[in-house]
Amino acid sequence: MTPSPDTIAAIATPPGRGGIGVVRLSGGTVPAIAAALVPRPLVPRVATLATFRGARGEPLDQGLALFFPAPGSYTGEHVLELHGHGGPAVLHLLLARCLELGARLAEPGEFTQRAFLNGKLDLAQAEGVADLIAAATATAARAAARSLTGAFSDEVRALVDALIELRMFTEATLDFPDEDIDFLRAADARGKLAAIRARLATVLGRARQGALLRDGLAVVLVGEPNVGKSTLMNCLAGRDIAIVTSIPGTTRDAIASAIEISGVPLTVIDTAGLRPTDDPIETLGIERTWAAVRDADLALVLVDAQAAGGGISPATAALLAQLPPALPRILVHNKVDLCAAGAARAGSGDADAGGSDDGDGDRPARPRREVWLSAKTGAGVDALRREMLSVAGAHEDMEGAFLARERHLVALRAAEAHLAAAAAQFAQDAPPLELLAEELREAQTALAAITGEFSADDLLGVIFSRFCLGK
Repeated sequence: MTPSPDTIAAIATPPGRGGIGVVRLSGGTVPAIAAALVPRPLVPRVATLATFRGARGEPLDQGLALFFPAPGSYTGEHVLELHGHGGPAVLHLLLARCLELGARLAEPGEFTQRAFLNGKLDLAQAEGVADLIAAATATAARAAARSLTGAFSDEVRALVDALIELRMFTEATLDFPDEDIDFLRAADARGKLAAIRARLATVLGRARQGALLRDGLAVVLVGEPNVGKSTLMNCLAGRDIAIVTSIPGTTRDAIASAIEISGVPLTVIDTAGLRPTDDPIETLGIERTWAAVRDADLALVLVDAQAAGGGISPATAALLAQLPPALPRILVHNKVDLCAAGAARAGSGDADAGGSDDGDGDRPARPRREVWLSAKTGAGVDALRREMLSVAGAHEDMEGAFLARERHLVALRAAEAHLAAAAAQFAQDAPPLELLAEELREAQTALAAITGEFSADDLLGVIFSRFCLGK
């Protein structure tokens, strides 16, 4: 694509003071702007020590100038990077000079958007750029890097190519209905479809893991007062965040802390104990507890291991019945250090053990998972961490994940549904080829939207508007 005559400029380093600051430009007039800013020739892709000059030739800063001629640049256009000192004042002076010379201020993500439009990146790779910058854990950063280098896109394209081949046989059968040759059976189309579905299931599984790495989990701690929610919060966070006392009702507000378990980012939310109260402040805290529950991905329901013989009280049974039916939950028996029976079970994580959540008689009971631990001593907390990852669908090894977004998961699920419908058509003695061909086409369209082959302009606007300036 021909470089755009519209040249954009932005400060590409974060706000604040630093040792180095970068001003980046891209567009057709970059060579002319470079000549005015740096009065010496710039060798392409070679860092050149230079003084950056103002309108009257006065020095604005001194640093390195890097010129990348089109198309061998990040955006596919002429690109200039000015690496100067990282003070806000000097960077804004340098940016203002670029604007005086005809550049305009870049929109958020516009450099990467131009890279996409000029074919330097596909859409999944472009999103990988933003995800790599925003990655909250090292595992998430590595997953984002895989997406940026094209590993995710390569898997999607392989699926699309396989679908194109399968569609070719289907269309051939439609185009030559009077021929004796059954193209679909001769090409083992049913076997090819089964292979595509199996490969798609693998990609979807890795994408789900990546979405977990990208978005993390919101984990809410709920229970009656004084069951150790704040102590567990501090234990999971590794520092004293919540106030811990023996007085019931100490926690009055929702307190959040970001933690990491095996590379998965989690936001753990300590909440006010749930009990009847006339205290208006405690009542407000309980309202915020239920608000946190509504927004959570996982609930840890704490009970005192000393109480009710290791079982649950009527109040906790009522709490379990009030949780949203679709919300995963783990029943955490805390304070096992204070009872011999509980101490013997510390660290045990029983999946679907101990019965099911007590309902109100009308709602179907939900199996629960249980863990016995001591938040005070740390006994059994590692088992809770493993159980939290298990309930969330995470694995110990997340290194093969792609850092996928919700729109990627939606597209992959849509493709999965269309391929399932196509398989149902194949199961018939005389498959309706028109319907089969349409399901395959819809599956291909859904997958192609991931890399941006078929993407609406408004979708592109939403995606790139969430990038940072200068990227």
